[in-house]
Amino acid sequence: MSGGPLVSVRGVHRRYGSGATAVHALRDVTFDLAPGTMTALVGRSGSGKTTLLNIIGGLDRPDSGTVLVDGTDVTALDEDGLSLLRREKVSYVFQTFGLIPVLSAAENVGAPLRLARVPAAERERRVALLLELVGLAAHAEQLPGELSGGQQQRVAIARALAGSPRLLIADEPTGQLDAETGLSVMALLRGVVESEGVTALVSTHDPTMLALADRVIRINDGQLDGQLDGQSDARLDGQSDGHPGVQLGQHSDGRLDGRLDGHPGVRLDQRSDGRGES
Repeated sequence: MSGGPLVSVRGVHRRYGSGATAVHALRDVTFDLAPGTMTALVGRSGSGKTTLLNIIGGLDRPDSGTVLVDGTDVTALDEDGLSLLRREKVSYVFQTFGLIPVLSAAENVGAPLRLARVPAAERERRVALLLELVGLAAHAEQLPGELSGGQQQRVAIARALAGSPRLLIADEPTGQLDAETGLSVMALLRGVVESEGVTALVSTHDPTMLALADRVIRINDGQLDGQLDGQSDARLDGQSDGHPGVQLGQHSDGRLDGRLDGHPGVRLDQRSDGRGES
């Protein structure tokens, strides 16, 4: 698909239950996502964020309305079609990481490629490239339990990118991380959008993270409550417009570097160990 939105949501409603006890999780939600952009989805707990992400990604179905992803009507797909969509076009990053504890970092990243029957040599090349991208090349053989929370989330991001998806959906990816590590992970997602050309839809509560998004969509009680385009115009070689407190840079070796102005003790450098550096 070219020349139009990668994601188009039109008139989506989702209700759970019936009668007086019915919960209207989504009410007439409509918006588009442009290719190669990062959009932050903001709302309090119970506002409908996760329901909306699940419907866009084909994990749930709306009661009415349509969702197009890269020209495919997600709401019209059967289970086989949804499985194919999730294998080829849509990937997820969850708050809880979702790594397989008995597999190494490299094996976790390569798991989707094994399921897709990608030849071993090609699979190993892609895994090495992705671990390098997220700054964990030196930790390829470590198990999830031997990695920090931030490192585990980086592995989860690498795994989500394994199949070269068009759309990356991240549901509160920094929810279990401290502020410094969380900003480092969000900076990584920003860099992935730039380097891989993927479209990212990220739900978050943290206002600092919003500065890294191209656009912010607010949702309240299942309804859109405002959209801010050009919220940050954050780029790897400059400062976030309108958000001078967040700066991103990129080293010559491709590592991401972020800094919070006014907080000189917080400087995020994506080192090979995946930790923030101050």
